[in-house]
Amino acid sequence: MASETIDAAAAGTWTLGDLTVNRVGFGAMRLPQRGPAFAPEAIPGDRDQAIKVLRRAVELGVNHIDTAGFYFSSLRSANELINTALSPYPDDLVIATKVGPRRDPSGEWLPQSTPAELRGQVEENLRQLGRDCLDLVNLRLSGLDSIADHFGALAQLRDAGLIRHLGVSNARPEHLAQAQAIAPVVCVQNSYGLGHRPQQDEFLRACGEQGVAFVPFFAIAGAGREAGPSSTEHDDVLAIARTHQASPAQIRLAWALQRGSHVLVIPGTGNLDHLADNIAAGALQLAPDDLARLDAIHQDQH
Repeated sequence: MASETIDAAAAGTWTLGDLTVNRVGFGAMRLPQRGPAFAPEAIPGDRDQAIKVLRRAVELGVNHIDTAGFYFSSLRSANELINTALSPYPDDLVIATKVGPRRDPSGEWLPQSTPAELRGQVEENLRQLGRDCLDLVNLRLSGLDSIADHFGALAQLRDAGLIRHLGVSNARPEHLAQAQAIAPVVCVQNSYGLGHRPQQDEFLRACGEQGVAFVPFFAIAGAGREAGPSSTEHDDVLAIARTHQASPAQIRLAWALQRGSHVLVIPGTGNLDHLADNIAAGALQLAPDDLARLDAIHQDQH
C-alpha cells in the first residue's frame, strides 16, 4: 500500500460523547522508551524522534491520542512529549488518558490507587498535558470486582469540570454496567486482537449495541503485549497481506476495524514509516473470504 498519502479519516469516524474522532488513532505507550514498555532495562527513547512522530500523526489526520501518566521511562514522559509536540493543541484533538495504576519514580508498580487518590492522578495528567480539562479519562482496572467507588470518584471530577468524558479499561461486562449506573461511559478499552482474547468478541458486540466505543490495545501485538508482536506470523495472515500488498500489521489493524464501526484502534510506534503504515491500514478493505480466514485464526487461538 502507498501509505504516505493516506489520512486517518480513511477508516471513518466515531463519536465519543460529543467528540468526533477518526477511527485510527495513536497510542503513546511506546514513545518514552526503546524496547518493551515498562521493562526495568528500558532505554529512554529518542526525544526528537518522538516529537516528530506525534506531529506527523496529527498531520496524517490522527485526532485521538491515548496516553497515561504512568507511561514514562527514566528520562521521558509520554504526557510531556505530547505537550511539547502538540501544544497549543488542535481544536479537534482528543487526548484520552488512564488513571488507576501507579508507578514510583523508579518505575516500580504500586498498588492500584484508592478512590481518594484518583483526583491527584487526574490533576497530574492535567499538569503534564497542560490542560484545564481532560477530554477522556479511562479507569484502568486491576483486581476490582466492584468499581462503584472508583468510578464514582471520577464522576465527581467530571461534575466538577476536570473531565469531559469517562471510560473503563481492562474491564468486564459487569464493570461497564456498574459504571453506566453512575455516569455515561463512552468507551471500553481492552486488550484484544486477531487471535488474542476471542472471548472478548461478545463484549465487543455488546458495546456496539449500546453505542459504546470498543478500543482494543495490542491490536497488532496481541499476546505479545508490551513486548510487541511475535517474530512468527500465521501463514494465512502472510498470504492475505501479499494479496493486498500490505504488511501483516496492516492486516491485523484492518481486521480489528472491520469488527464493528464502533471499534477504534490506537497503534503506537516510534517509527515514522510504521506510523504511516498503521494509519494507511484504515483504508484497507478485507474481502469476505479474507475475513473468514482471519476469523478462523482468531477462534483457533485462545
